Amino acid sequence: MPHEARAAVAVKRGAPVEVLPILVPDPGPGEVLVSVQACGVCHTDLHYREGAIGDAFPYLLGHEAAGLIEAVGDGVTELAPGDYVVLAWRAPCGRCRSCRRGRPWYCFASRNAAQPMTLPDGTPLSPALGIGAFAEKTLVAAGQAVKVDPSAPPEAAGLIGCGVMAGYGAAVHTGGVGSGDTVAVIGCGGVGNAAIAGASRAGARRVIAIDLDDGKLDAAERFGATDTVNSRGTDPVEAVRQLTGGHGADVVIDAVGRPETYRQGFYMRDLAGTLVQVGVPDPDMRIELPLIDLFSRGGALKSSWYGDCLPSRDFPVLIDLFLSGKLDLERFVSETVTLHDIEAAFGKMQRGEVLRSVVSL
Repeated sequence: MPHEARAAVAVKRGAPVEVLPILVPDPGPGEVLVSVQACGVCHTDLHYREGAIGDAFPYLLGHEAAGLIEAVGDGVTELAPGDYVVLAWRAPCGRCRSCRRGRPWYCFASRNAAQPMTLPDGTPLSPALGIGAFAEKTLVAAGQAVKVDPSAPPEAAGLIGCGVMAGYGAAVHTGGVGSGDTVAVIGCGGVGNAAIAGASRAGARRVIAIDLDDGKLDAAERFGATDTVNSRGTDPVEAVRQLTGGHGADVVIDAVGRPETYRQGFYMRDLAGTLVQVGVPDPDMRIELPLIDLFSRGGALKSSWYGDCLPSRDFPVLIDLFLSGKLDLERFVSETVTLHDIEAAFGKMQRGEVLRSVVSL
């Protein structure tokens, strides 16, 4: 029997989200029903609302969430009602060519719930990143629900489901930051500060935070930045070179995702350095670089998909780091809001006033 729940829905391209009743099915084989406790407001949700990711409206937004398992479908043995979980938008299938090659973090056939959630009139909803967690209840594939220590409050724990994992993993997994490395992070929002925390935790000797906002740079220092650069009035490429003995950083992480920042990141690397793009660009953006520079500077240009994480492995680790005082997830939470406040939260996010607004349900 379907469950009725309140949810934030993007009904049409560019229109404000609406809080509407939805119907959530009982879980089928391999699925779980989750009672959502908290869900972060991420830029990706705004991309969905604006139609920048697809045109499968109406979208059920929200994907950065924690909650409790309410029911499980047939064949689900690793989860039970009452389990505390963080939701992941990648659930490796174990069978695709990437999984078979031992690279499940690149799974090409990630699992989602097979049954649709709907509006009361039967209109199917497209859940953002296969989750749809701006809702009192949501239906996901069992592999998307990762059991973690229930001591972590959901407002903090849910953030590892996207932004924190993406930034932390961009430094630790994709960038391969190691002891003694120099690191530059462009953009000190939630993802960028998670990258700073990850780089610091991995043993980087210098972590340079770059942003246009002094308030964000102050916050970056609390996440582990050793140096800050306000690029509004300073050439960040030259500043990073001066801070690294004239060489450039070993690893640069672009947490903005614009052609301008990518170009800056490319040139602020040391020779044979690594540039990691984790900020999500708009579909119409283009980058042009001299081919001779691509050849002569060497190194690696990488895109970080979800911090190249394996949720079942990495989510519990980050929660344990939080509970042991080694990763301050609560510092990412700028405010808690209701479903009716999501549009205002989008505005604050666009204006750079918050690291994360979190919807509490």
